[in-house]
This record gives sequence, structure tokens and C-alpha cells, in this order.
Amino acid sequence: MSASNPVPAQLDLISEPKNYHDSERWGWFSVLARQSADGGRLRQSSYRLNQLPSVIQAAPRDRDCYISQGEFSAPNRRVVNLARIGLLFLDIDPGQATHLDGDQWAMRCLMACKDEGIPAPSLIVFSGRGVHLKWLLSTPVPRQALMRWNLAQRNLVERFEHLGADAGAKDASRVLRLEGTRNSKSGEVCRVVWEDRGTDGDLARYGFDELFDELVDMPREALRETIKQREASRGLRVIKGGLHGLRKLSQRTLAWDRLEDLRTLAKMRAHSIEGQRMLFLHWSINFLALAEPIKASHLHYEARTLAAEIAPGWSYRDCDLSTQFAKAKAHARGEKVEFNGQMYSPLYTPRNATLIDTFQITDDEQLQLKTIISKAEAKRRDAERKREYRRKAGALDRGEYLSQAEQRREEAQRLRNEGFSYRKIATAMETSVSQVQRMLTNNQ
Repeated sequence: MSASNPVPAQLDLISEPKNYHDSERWGWFSVLARQSADGGRLRQSSYRLNQLPSVIQAAPRDRDCYISQGEFSAPNRRVVNLARIGLLFLDIDPGQATHLDGDQWAMRCLMACKDEGIPAPSLIVFSGRGVHLKWLLSTPVPRQALMRWNLAQRNLVERFEHLGADAGAKDASRVLRLEGTRNSKSGEVCRVVWEDRGTDGDLARYGFDELFDELVDMPREALRETIKQREASRGLRVIKGGLHGLRKLSQRTLAWDRLEDLRTLAKMRAHSIEGQRMLFLHWSINFLALAEPIKASHLHYEARTLAAEIAPGWSYRDCDLSTQFAKAKAHARGEKVEFNGQMYSPLYTPRNATLIDTFQITDDEQLQLKTIISKAEAKRRDAERKREYRRKAGALDRGEYLSQAEQRREEAQRLRNEGFSYRKIATAMETSVSQVQRMLTNNQ
């Protein structure tokens, strides 16, 4: 073969995504790639996790190619379909430091971690211009804990703003450049430039709670107070909680949980939801915008996914939600509206009673919901939790107590009929003489 047609070099195996995607788990991941090496649009495809090894090896190496960091319950990377995410990450944009190579970037980032008192990342990936820092988790964070994961991500970005951490690249649906593929802007190949491996050869992994405490760096009570102050300053109604066994929640967490409840309610009403489709979608988008797991400008993508879930085959016009999208963007900008002399977020922050009345939620339906419940249902759950706590602590509920008391009276009466004295009965039953007398008196 002539020099002008050299033998192609063997492709290096891509392994970096296997550190946070497990092909043994159920779920989906997504890949975005340029349609051609010299340009073209990005095209997204989603695959089952068990296809991961073959997909990443078949990915085009000569063009921009990206992979989702989270795992999803459906073949798209919408945050409403997040199943779990197994890492925290940063996307460091080079800014003026485009002259740094991968090793120099790694050194700069490791020094910054030391200065900030943050554990070193499990690995650092040179993206061809900047770097991606990734902290692998020992156990993936499930969708139920997304708001807490988001808080850790926001704190992480804030700590590294001085290095150029991209504040717009911190959501769980984010894609980052795939190892072994070429960055079209710089011509550089994306590659791992630093790893933190133990003596066993495995990459360092962190418990999420441990990493959260390192990043947030304040006691939980102080954290709650800080969140309350931030939300109050943005015109959000502070959630008091504590009554009827209700938990104290941040506005973002409450909004996410209410979104989950509406999705559950929509599934329960799947066969009779036709006249309520837009009502469900309107409120779902409102709570998704309040939870802020993604940019407000990306809400229309999530809306399409939610609409398909609420009523498969149903299509709506974007203009039907234009007011909602506008309010979400205003909320993200920190704008407020005045009502009765007070300032509020332009989004809706209703009480449970309002939602129950709006959706005509029955008592039976509330049994399957998490947060959209009446005071009566909250009291019932609180009483049930307390009974369970007493049961685990060794206490008996009233039914069990009465049953055992009756059995002891019968045993005391049997021994008395056999001629035992009160004192001998007390000794045999490991109780007091006065207690024996009461049992026998009540049994007469």
C-alpha cells in the first residue's frame, strides 16, 4: 500500500462510559453525533444499556460525538424520564486558556480541588479544548433524589466558576463528549488524562451523602434556612411543614414531588383523561419549571414527552403552552409579580387543597400519591408511621395489647383453678401480686 494510503491504525477501545453506565442494568442511554465529519446536524439515538459495549465501539471517531451521563426509563434523555445517575460532573470551558493541554488542565483542576477542600475527581477527561471532571458514585442516585443531586451539582459549579465551570451544563440530562472522538473546533481527540485509582486498581468512588456534605459544606438546618431565604427572595411561598406529619420541603423538592404525583394520577385515569389532558400538562409544566432540573428554554422538549405520557397519540400546539413557557423563563430570570401587596414568582404555588379541588382527587386516589393529599390523609399517614415506629421499638398496638392481656388473664385463672396462691402465680408469670389480683378480679 502506498504512503498516500496508509494502513488504518487499530481503533482504541472506548471504556470511559462503562464507569458510570452499567450494561447489566435496565434503562436507556443516548448518543449524539454529527452526521458527517465535515459538519452537518447533530443526530440523537437512544439505546438500551445492554447495547452499551457495541454502541460506543461503533461510534464515529472522526467527528463530534456525545453521550448522556444519566440513564433513562424511556428511549430519550428527557429529565422527566430519568431513571438514575451515577456521578457528579463539571464541564470546564477553556475561556482564554485555550493554550493548555490535557495534562496542564488536569494539574490546574486538581490544585483547585485541593484549594476548595473537595475530594479529587475519579477521572478527568480532556474534551479537546477544556475538561470534564467526574466524581463516580458508589451507588447511583435514583430519580426520587434528583433535587438533592441538583443541589450538589449547583454547589459544585459555583465552587469552580473561577476556572470556567459551565453553569448551563449541570443538569441530569446533559451529554458530554465521548472519549476517543474528535473535537471539530480544535481537531483534538477527547481522552482521559487523569485517573484516581486505588491499590486494587479500581477508580475512586464516593458515597453520594459523603460527597454532598463535602460540597454543601454547612449543617442541614443552616442549609434549610439558606434555601428558605433564597426561595422567599424569589417570591416563592415558604413551605412550613411539620403539621399532620408533613415533611418540611424546599420549594424545588415539593414541586418535583407534585409533578410525580400528577404523573401517577394521570396513569390512574388513563382511560378517562381525554377532557383533562391540557389541565394535566399545564400543571405538570408549572411544577417542572418550579423544580428547575433543566433550563427553562428546554421545557418544550420535556412538554412533548409529558404529553405523550399523559395521552399517547395526543398532540398539542406549542402556542397552547406559550404563556406557561413565558412564565417559566421569567421565573428563571428571577422576575416577580405583585399580588395583594406581596411579590411572588410568576409561576403558580398552590396549596394541596387547591390541587385536590382542581383535579377532583378522591380519597382512594390520594392513597397512591406522595404529597398532594388532604389534611385527613396526612393525619392518617402520621398515625400509621407512629404505630409502625412503636411496633419496631417493641410496643404493641391496641389490638395486639388486648389479645395478649386476655391470654395472660386466662393463664392466671388456670393456675388459680389448680390451687396456686397469688404469690406463686405472680412468680410463675414474672409479675407482681397486685397485677395478678387485678387480672383475676377483671376476669370474674
